[in-house]
Amino acid sequence: MDSIKIFKGYNILPNPNIPNQPSTTTTTPTTTPKPCPHRNPLTTTVALSLILLLTLTLAAALVALIYESTTEAPDSPSESLNAVCSLTPHPRTCFTSISSLTFNSSLADPELIFTLSLRASLDQLKNLTSLPKTLISKSNDRRSESALRDCESLFGDAVSRLGDSVRAVEVGAGERVLDEGKIGDLMTWISGAMTYQETCLDGLEEMGSTVLGEVRVKVQKSKEYLSNSLAILANMQSLLQKFHLTMH
Repeated sequence: MDSIKIFKGYNILPNPNIPNQPSTTTTTPTTTPKPCPHRNPLTTTVALSLILLLTLTLAAALVALIYESTTEAPDSPSESLNAVCSLTPHPRTCFTSISSLTFNSSLADPELIFTLSLRASLDQLKNLTSLPKTLISKSNDRRSESALRDCESLFGDAVSRLGDSVRAVEVGAGERVLDEGKIGDLMTWISGAMTYQETCLDGLEEMGSTVLGEVRVKVQKSKEYLSNSLAILANMQSLLQKFHLTMH
């Protein structure tokens, strides 16, 4: 019996050949699992909301940092001119036409650059006004001559409208270069100058003029200057913000 007691409690199955052997089968105690605490839906929602808020805050801070790094005001005349001309339909024409003018480079803000663009546009348009007379003197086509005389008058009207624009931005110290009312007038005058040029080309085309191609090339160059001035004016508010300026 001593040999039996040695193995008692070790889950040894009883030997059927040994009489009166006590059962040595042990019963594994059952562990009752602890109930999981119920999650509070409100607590979970608040936690998720805080995480979302934190994420949005960090994202906003990152966007603000990126915006600040990409919207620094240009710090040189060349950068200023590039920043303005990049918004025009003919950037290279814009840059070369304005950079060739003499101006105070330390004050190269969008309003000054627009004023210079107008001056360059007016000079280009004045050069165009002599073209009809030159072509009339070389042509024996009466139809072309009639249309060219109309062009001469139309180019004169265009110069007048653009002259009004230049005078409007030539202001004294302390006066506003631009305001909303003036911007509206300037856009009307510049657009009118371009319309006069188009009317000239339409007249030449209707008359079947042999000089239409030559006039069109000259007009196209002038229109590039005018469309650049118009684009600068149309984007003036955003340009001033880029330069950290306000309309004055």
